[in-house]
Amino acid sequence: MRSTLLFPRINRHTRVLPTHIGSAPVSADAVVRCVPPASSLVEFGAYIGGKKVAANGIPEAVRMVREHNEANEVPDAYVWVGLHEPAAPEVEWLAEVFGLHPLAVEDAIKAHQRPKVERYGDSLFVVLKTVAFLDGEVPTASGEIIGTGEIMVFVGPDFVVTVRHGRYCPLGDVREKLESKAKLISRGPAGVLHAIADHVVDKYLQVADLMQAELEEVEAAVFAEVSSRDINRIYQLKREMLELKRAVGPLQTPFNALPQRRSIPSEMREYFRDVGDHLSRVCEQVQASNELSDSILQAALARSNALANEDMRKISSWVAIISVPTMIAGIYGMNFEHMPEVKAVYGYPLVLGVMVVACTLLHRAFRRNGWL
Repeated sequence: MRSTLLFPRINRHTRVLPTHIGSAPVSADAVVRCVPPASSLVEFGAYIGGKKVAANGIPEAVRMVREHNEANEVPDAYVWVGLHEPAAPEVEWLAEVFGLHPLAVEDAIKAHQRPKVERYGDSLFVVLKTVAFLDGEVPTASGEIIGTGEIMVFVGPDFVVTVRHGRYCPLGDVREKLESKAKLISRGPAGVLHAIADHVVDKYLQVADLMQAELEEVEAAVFAEVSSRDINRIYQLKREMLELKRAVGPLQTPFNALPQRRSIPSEMREYFRDVGDHLSRVCEQVQASNELSDSILQAALARSNALANEDMRKISSWVAIISVPTMIAGIYGMNFEHMPEVKAVYGYPLVLGVMVVACTLLHRAFRRNGWL
């Protein structure tokens, strides 16, 4: 269902949008269907000339930024709004404020999108998958090792809107790092997008390294003298590697093309190429780890079959050894009158001696052939 079809479902909301933001009036229809972000709003700020300027709300921040940009030849002011798992009316409200495309708004509301970079007019819509290594945390019901989420980023000439789904990879540290250095925060919306992308890709590298270490540990266990033969663990790692591959793989091509887009300032293109290089490294590492997990799984299955065959050889050998005295005892248990050594004085110890000698010879033969 497209965003235009979402509007009739949220008419019940009664909180209203301010009638003017800057010089642009807001339609009466928008007043009915949209509400400003409340519980989902993580933080917002107006950044003018490399400094954060206090504002009482998002509409005031937008007004200040646009008035500053109109009065200066070089527009160096923008608004950054951060949301965490917002409701549909809240995203629709921001869509009215910043002029976001309905299709991108729908993706931001529904989440579970494929990583991508799309252009809508003079703005970009970027979807990034977030990942986290969960092995040290409380085990989940499904036994997941990698937790995933999403970050949607709307980037325009004078705004950045981030919509985060899931509890992984929060952006508070990114905002604090940018705000602590005027040089970083003055790079504009493209600089914020670079900082977010760089932060997410760094998390990819950390998770890929941890998964690589986990695979090496499992590989050592598979080829150990006493193998645990934990096929379930290996299969779980294989599945998580596929999840990581789905997160980073689709992002490589659009991110490599991102520095060529006109909406990216020329001074920021080198930074995005650097992020693209890191992402390529992650993709190569994930691909190698995925192939390694295939090899480990096949080796574990082969090892398990070999150990099972070895166990069966041992069992068969002992059965063969035990069958000799069983056969002799069974013959003498038939109680026929005319049987050899039945009435001989040394008949009993002689039969026992034959059993011992036969069992000893069989045991030595099986040991020599590696069955025991």
